[in-house]
Amino acid sequence: MTTAAPQIDPAIESQAVFRAVMDAMARPGEIRPLTAAIVAPPPLTRAAAAIAKALADYETPVWLDARLAAAPEVARWLAFETGAPVTDDPRRAAFALIADATHLPPLENFSLGTDDYPDRSTTLVVQVDRFGSGETIALAGPGIAGRRAFSAAPLPRDFALRLAANRSLFPRGVDLVLASGHAVAALPRSVTANPGSDGRCM
Repeated sequence: MTTAAPQIDPAIESQAVFRAVMDAMARPGEIRPLTAAIVAPPPLTRAAAAIAKALADYETPVWLDARLAAAPEVARWLAFETGAPVTDDPRRAAFALIADATHLPPLENFSLGTDDYPDRSTTLVVQVDRFGSGETIALAGPGIAGRRAFSAAPLPRDFALRLAANRSLFPRGVDLVLASGHAVAALPRSVTANPGSDGRCM
């Protein structure tokens, strides 16, 4: 007799994804496992979709990059699964979904928050092919003991410089959540980044 696969409670799954993202934010550059049995329309990946479903709701406008915006089913999926409206203005977005990481828009294109309300900035969810590949960036800051080496691909060539400029705006600035396969890593605005391999993998 064939035993049916156990059904996963969507609420419990979203809570697990939310915890994984929060753990990643608390430990910048540390790769955290992400388990989600979610089905998403391409080019939105399963990991990015799970993060969006866990974080977004009807009060959080979402901006889609050109690759995702060219697939109307992505916006329909977001509306059905999260209720989040899609905005064409990145400065109005609470979240931005980026499928083409190589052409990541300038971070200053998004809402950077204010000194009084830094939480009003945009969180970028960036799809990458893999962690542990590409240029190594040395990270430092809250949640990191000493330094931590981080790499992911693909990313823009000037990615470390962009992170440094973002850090200079603190407490303003955007937070980045990188999703790949069944894993997630975060680079919040509090992180200090420098090109080079003098970090320490954790």
